[in-house]
Amino acid sequence: MTVRTQPTSQVDETARVGEGTTIWELAQIREHAVLGSGCVVGRGAYVGPGVRIGDNVKLQNYALVYEPAELADGVFVGPAAVLTNDYFPRSVDPSGKLKRGGDWEAVAVRVAEGASLGARSVCVAPVAVGRWALVAAGAVVTRDVPDFALVAGVPARRIGWVGRAGVRLAERDGEPGVWQCPRTGVLHDEKDGVLTERR
Repeated sequence: MTVRTQPTSQVDETARVGEGTTIWELAQIREHAVLGSGCVVGRGAYVGPGVRIGDNVKLQNYALVYEPAELADGVFVGPAAVLTNDYFPRSVDPSGKLKRGGDWEAVAVRVAEGASLGARSVCVAPVAVGRWALVAAGAVVTRDVPDFALVAGVPARRIGWVGRAGVRLAERDGEPGVWQCPRTGVLHDEKDGVLTERR
């Protein structure tokens, strides 16, 4: 397998891109970014300097992943989703002088294995999105998202649970705290606001 890049994409020579990754038109991969194998970077997507991305990650068209974000294996970032890096953004400092890279400290969004960020969602750093969680389209994430949580709204709030298939879990009749995936049949246990998958 090889890396496939379109002529209009920009991949810095210091970036590391894994085997089987495809980078589409107008995408930009900045210096020292690391992308795993089997990734897809959509048209116009942006990956900032030093961003770390695992294997089999999909960045849809015009997704913006600002440094120092970290995306684990199997993460999905929907079209025009944004991972920010400055909790107190300003163009200028208090004296009115234009701020440069060294004038502020970038903070990270961390997205764990298998999680999905819906189209036009925004993750306001610093924040972590848990394993296999699902952020609804248009949601604004301002606090950490638990594993398997389904969050929606502005600001995002948990409205349910999802399994690895991304389908909303259903609570089993007569078994409070036991949730089942209608697609895979896998059971999950909820305790004190934490969901764990049965093995």
